[in-house]
Amino acid sequence: MMAEALATTDDRLSQPLTARTIMLGFAAGVLSVLIFHQGTVWLLYMAGQLPSGPYGFRPIPPFGVPQIVNQCFWGGLWGILIAVLLRRLRVPDLLFGFAFGAVALSLTNWVVLPAIKGGAYFAGSDVRRLAIGLAIGGAFGWGVALILQKLRTRV
Repeated sequence: MMAEALATTDDRLSQPLTARTIMLGFAAGVLSVLIFHQGTVWLLYMAGQLPSGPYGFRPIPPFGVPQIVNQCFWGGLWGILIAVLLRRLRVPDLLFGFAFGAVALSLTNWVVLPAIKGGAYFAGSDVRRLAIGLAIGGAFGWGVALILQKLRTRV
C-alpha cells in the first residue's frame, strides 16, 4: 500500500502534458489577470501608489492591441507554466503560486523586458517599484493557483 502511494506521487514527474492542463492553465492565467492582477493594481492605484488604474486600453506595440488584452495573453501563458509546474511538483499550491508569480514575473519585468525594450534594470533600484512588482506578480500567481484548485475540484 505504501509503495503504491509513493509510486503514484513519483509518477507525477512522468505524467504527459495534456491539452486539459494547457487549457485550464491558460484560462486560470487569464482569469487571474482580470481578477487578482488587476485587482491589486486597483488597490495600489486607489492607495496612490500607481499613476494609472486597472484595465488599461493603451495600445501596446508592435500590434497595437489594448494593454489589458496583452496582459491577459501573457497571463494565460504564465498560467500554463504554473499549471504544469503544480501538476508535476509536490509543493503547496497557493504558496508556490504566490512565490513563483512574485519572483518569475518580477524578474521578467526587471531583467528581460528592459533588455528587449531598453530601460532600467531592476526598476532602476527603486524599492517602492520593486515592492509593487512583487505584490502584483505574487497576487497573479496566487490567483492562478487558487483558480486551478477550484477548477480541479469541479472538473
